Amino acid sequence: IMWSRGCPFFCNYCNRENSFGLQFRNQSPEYVVDHIKYLHSEYGIEELTFYDDVMSLNRKATMKLLDQMTPENLGFDLVWDAETRVDLVDQEMLYAMKKAGLANTIVGYSQTKKTRDISLDIGFVDSVAETIEDAVADSDLIVLSVPVGAMSEVAKKIGSKLKPGATITDVGSVKKSVIDMVNPHIPLGVHFIPGHPLAGTEQSGPKSGFPDLFKNRWCILTPLEDCNEEATNKLKKYWEALGANVEFMDAEHHDLVLAVTSHAPHLIAYTMVGVADDLGRVTDKEVINFSAAGFRDFTRIAASDPTMWRDVFLNNKEATLEILGRFTEELFDLQRAIRRGDGDQLFEYFNRTRSIRRSIIDAGQDTEAANFGRENVNE
Repeated sequence: IMWSRGCPFFCNYCNRENSFGLQFRNQSPEYVVDHIKYLHSEYGIEELTFYDDVMSLNRKATMKLLDQMTPENLGFDLVWDAETRVDLVDQEMLYAMKKAGLANTIVGYSQTKKTRDISLDIGFVDSVAETIEDAVADSDLIVLSVPVGAMSEVAKKIGSKLKPGATITDVGSVKKSVIDMVNPHIPLGVHFIPGHPLAGTEQSGPKSGFPDLFKNRWCILTPLEDCNEEATNKLKKYWEALGANVEFMDAEHHDLVLAVTSHAPHLIAYTMVGVADDLGRVTDKEVINFSAAGFRDFTRIAASDPTMWRDVFLNNKEATLEILGRFTEELFDLQRAIRRGDGDQLFEYFNRTRSIRRSIIDAGQDTEAANFGRENVNE
């Protein structure tokens, strides 16, 4: 079930035998319960999966819904589960640490017991803690991999548990807001070095990792002015041991760069997929069946974790709005060129931007293989 919004994404969950997806656009809990009753009576539905990243957009209403999904209300026993979420960056970091022998012991923590159990079963942590305070106690390196909006709360909880000499970093896509939220809770003698590995896909869940995620990718570190040089160099070597290239930036410049290269493109992708989903003259079936490569790639980007991206935009407002303003100006200019039939302007613009794509390939940040190296476009 995708409940907080419609789901324009195409994945294998809804294509499994005897399975289908349900989309409810902010319908009331009563409506959803009545619909599930109908599906049970007509089709014998007995199991369903919620996606907790989407649930978290409207947690209060979701809990109200779950409270109503009792055997007494439904008239039958419904088996339901929440899709567990472990960020892909977390997974590959842990895999790579194991492979390179960078840690004697790796301790993990997640809010959900199921995620903790799966993470331990897969083996990319040596132990899991019941509380986040227990997870950081006596640790030499602490990596915060939570939505940006949760950074302050997490830092407040663990601050007093951090041992002197420990290094704490993060993998958030925004840096200035993270520094403002985390730094006040870091005690003297603990080294806070914000970081951002530029790696990942739209996938998540504890079984979606794959080897060499960081190989030849960039990790940006934004150390504070008074940061310990030895600790900074040690963290740099840590990321290099995971296969990444390391660059240093100040936090504000990082946020501007990422607004150009990541944040604004994600918002544009969400918007384009939303337009296709809302356009009454194009049916859902047509959107799915006739998706050209460009739109498919928009849906891949737009399939990213909505909780994470909500927090990114709310915590990088200024830089994102600046880039979106520039984008709007460029879009209006292209709109005028199309209206005027100015083919020369369009060709010149497309040729210039095409060269940027070539530069990305030459830098080893993507492949020039057809269809972005996908082996099977139907998968």
